[in-house]
Amino acid sequence: MDDDARPAARLTVLSGPSGVGKDSVIELIRARSPWIRLSVSVTTRKKRDYETDGEHYHFVTRSEFQRLIDGDQLLEWAEFAGNLYGTPRAQVEGWLQQGRPVLLKIDLQGARQVRSAMPEARLVFLAPPSVEELQRRLIGRGTDDEETIRRRLVHADEELAAEAEFDNTVVNDFVERAADELVSLLGSSYLAPVSLLGPASANEH
Repeated sequence: MDDDARPAARLTVLSGPSGVGKDSVIELIRARSPWIRLSVSVTTRKKRDYETDGEHYHFVTRSEFQRLIDGDQLLEWAEFAGNLYGTPRAQVEGWLQQGRPVLLKIDLQGARQVRSAMPEARLVFLAPPSVEELQRRLIGRGTDDEETIRRRLVHADEELAAEAEFDNTVVNDFVERAADELVSLLGSSYLAPVSLLGPASANEH
């Protein structure tokens, strides 16, 4: 397919309740499909031990985050569990202008803002196999205290109820299958350049 015939690249938003496995799906896509651009959100949340600044999130202070809001540099932003999260506008718009599909992982509030700002974006809901499994994952992952887990469980009910607002639902019963299904949605209107399909592409970030 030549450049003139290729459909315009689209922003795909991945959302779903805490504990559903969004990070695991994203990491697998990062390793398997380097031609997909993964938007890195800005957050005031404290960095976890396994996270790398600039790869998992851009970690900033609240005053730095406020400057981004004031400068209209965020496509969307939201506050959850006492922390601010936002999407750098220039990063996403730049990749789309280059014709690259962009995948963005955000919460329900952010997804709704993107729907308003970019109606052409595709919204994908990552769902758990069951509510019981979601509760087990949230309690068992060991990254949050009891109060945070309680808030996340309450918030999960709201997020699960909003599934109908999304264009597609992917059930995360097995992370490999869920990642493959999401990539198929991203790739349905995009052909990765030949240079990105060879073995060397595994090192691209």
